[in-house]
Amino acid sequence: MVKEQNEWSQLEKARNRFIQDISKNMELYGINQSIGRLYGTVLFAEEPMTLDEMSQALGMSKTSMSTGIRALSEANMVERVWQKGVRKDLYQTEEDWYKSFSAVFVNRWRSAVDENRKAVTEMRSSLQKLLEQTEDEKMKESIQMDLEKLEKAENYYEWLGDVINLFEKGDIYNIVPKK
Repeated sequence: MVKEQNEWSQLEKARNRFIQDISKNMELYGINQSIGRLYGTVLFAEEPMTLDEMSQALGMSKTSMSTGIRALSEANMVERVWQKGVRKDLYQTEEDWYKSFSAVFVNRWRSAVDENRKAVTEMRSSLQKLLEQTEDEKMKESIQMDLEKLEKAENYYEWLGDVINLFEKGDIYNIVPKK
């Protein structure tokens, strides 16, 4: 009996260490550490969990659990599941971690690339107007150099868009197969 309790205690400690470590790295997904701990708790739960069970396990409010689950759901890291006879919403982690990463990667990077492309377009427009107005040859040279830099930036963002498309379409797994 004591031996079994000790073994269960060791298992719990190992899980808690892992949960602590992954929660620190959840910032890569735009998720804070407390929501990362929620993810780890749901990950190691033996059955899908209700918000009440999550709240009790983490000692946090049900409102915090709801907010956390929403963030994890938007990142495709958890999913709502149905169980016969259970009226409350149940959640479990998404088993396909590749899918979760891809969804987060695509959403965050697509947004950043779109914003940067917009900034390139706006700056190019400003530079073109200035180029048409100025008679200062040194200014014209500087503008031309900036336009060349913008072209390199635009090429980079186009390439990054291609990388994003690889993830979006799932073609990345033909290049780097899932393990």
